[in-house]
Amino acid sequence: MKHRAPDVALAVKRLQHRHHRALSQALAPLGLSLVQWDTLRHLHRKPDASLHDLAVLTFQTDQSFGSLAVRMAERGLIERIAGPGRAVRHQLTDEGARLRAEGQELVDAITEKSFGALSAAQLDQLGDLLDAALGQ
Repeated sequence: MKHRAPDVALAVKRLQHRHHRALSQALAPLGLSLVQWDTLRHLHRKPDASLHDLAVLTFQTDQSFGSLAVRMAERGLIERIAGPGRAVRHQLTDEGARLRAEGQELVDAITEKSFGALSAAQLDQLGDLLDAALGQ
């Protein structure tokens, strides 16, 4: 066996860490943290998402995401809208949508550079292998 599972796991973690550093640096001039941009991305993909849904999608607890959402609403990036019962839904504001789109260009450039050494077939294969490892 050429690659042992722990070594592959470490390589995945190193790549993730490299992406996080590069993305955090690229998004800083927009006044966004990576988790804030990730929130905007998920709201773009899933409008009216609940607080819990967004917490799960951004790898946070409900409580920590709630604090983040309040700060983002105060900055005018998202709107918090009362839903049924105690549920709170979230939507992008025009400013949030603009920053998400600007951030997406930066993210695309970084990830394309990161995976640039892979052919399209290799990138598809890597995606398939990661899906399999995640049970998807």
